[in-house]
Amino acid sequence: MKSANTVLSRYGETIFATMSALAQKHNAINLGQGFPEGCEPREIVERAAWALLNESNQYPSMFGLPALRQAVAAHDREFYGLELDWQTETLVLSGGTEALGAALFALIDPGDEVVVIEPIYDTYLPIIELAGGVPKIVRLSPPEWHLPLDRLAAAFSDKTKLILFNSPMNPTAKVFTRAELDAIAGLVAKYDAYAICDEVYEHLAFDGLAHIPLITLPGMRERTIRVGSAGKTFSLTGWKVGYISAAPALIRQVVKAHQFLVFTTPPNLQSAVAFGLGKDRQFFADFTAGMQAKRDRLVGGLERAGFAVAPCAGTYFVNVDIGSVGFDGDDADFCRDIIETACVAAIPLSAFYAGSPEVRFARFCFAKPDALLDEATARLRRRFG
Repeated sequence: MKSANTVLSRYGETIFATMSALAQKHNAINLGQGFPEGCEPREIVERAAWALLNESNQYPSMFGLPALRQAVAAHDREFYGLELDWQTETLVLSGGTEALGAALFALIDPGDEVVVIEPIYDTYLPIIELAGGVPKIVRLSPPEWHLPLDRLAAAFSDKTKLILFNSPMNPTAKVFTRAELDAIAGLVAKYDAYAICDEVYEHLAFDGLAHIPLITLPGMRERTIRVGSAGKTFSLTGWKVGYISAAPALIRQVVKAHQFLVFTTPPNLQSAVAFGLGKDRQFFADFTAGMQAKRDRLVGGLERAGFAVAPCAGTYFVNVDIGSVGFDGDDADFCRDIIETACVAAIPLSAFYAGSPEVRFARFCFAKPDALLDEATARLRRRFG
C-alpha cells in the first residue's frame, strides 16, 4: 500500500498521552497533563447550560457569535488598550490549537522559514511542516530561560515568513520581557515578517509581572496575530473556544483556513465565554492570585521533597531539576520512575525539544486541588526524602 502522510508518520503518540496512560495504570496523581481541576467558574458553566436550552443550537457565523467577538474586542481594550473593530479584527475558532493551525496554514507557503523558540509546545512543529514551512529553532536553556538575542537574530533571514512564540510560555513558565519583545519586533519589521503570538496564558503572569502582547508594540499591529483561549482563561479546556485579534487583512486570510478546518464552534459555549470575558477586572485578578497561590503551594512542597525548582513567572507549570534529588537517569526515566514508585505523574521536559537535548528537568502542573498537590508532594518526599 502507498504510504500515509510523511510528516505525520514521523510523529508517534504524544508524551502527554503516554504519561497519562501510565498514570491511569498506576492510579497516580496526574500532575503531568496541563488541564486544571476544580478551578472552573460555576457561573460560566451555568451560563453555557442556559444558552444550550434557550439560545440557538444551529450553525453560528464562521466568524463567531457577535457577542463573543464584541467581548474579545472589549477585553483587549480593557487590558491592553487595543482599539479593535470587532467586525473586522476578531475571529472565533475551536480552541487555541485550531487558531494556531489556521493562522499557520493561512500564512505559510512551502519553503517559508518559521522561527520558533524551543522548548516548543508539541503542536507547533507538525503544523508548520504540514504547511510546508521550514522551522528555524532558537533554544532556551533551564533554569533561567534567557532569550539568546544573537541566536534569535541569526535565525531570521530573507526567507523568514514569521515567528511563532508563546508568552507566558509553556513549558518554561517564562514571561517574555519588554526588552525581549522589542528585539523580536525589530527583527519582524526588519525582515518584513509576521508574528503569531500564542498568548493563551495571558492572565497567568505572576508576582506583578505584566503580560505585554506583541501586537501593542510600535509597528506590530499589522503584522501580528494574537491568540487567546477560553480554555486557559476560564479553566475549561474541554470547551475548545479560541479567538484571535489581528488586522483585517490577516483575519481575512485566517478565516479562509478556518472555514475548511472546523468552520464554527458550539454557540452555547461561545455565549458563555462572551459572558466570562465581560467579567470585571477583579474576577481576572482573583484567578491570577488563586493560581499563584497554587504555584507557591506546589513549589514549597517540591522544595521540601528536596527538589531545586526553576523560576516560575507564569502559566500553571513548574519545572524541577531531577539531579537535585540524586536521580541518575534521564528525565523520561525519572517520570516513569515516579509514576511507578510514588504514584505521581509529570512530563519530561526533553519532550518539548527537537533532537536529543541534555535537559534533565521535569514539568509539574499546579492547576489542581490543594489536597491533591499536598498528597503528591508528600509522596515525592517519601520517595526522595
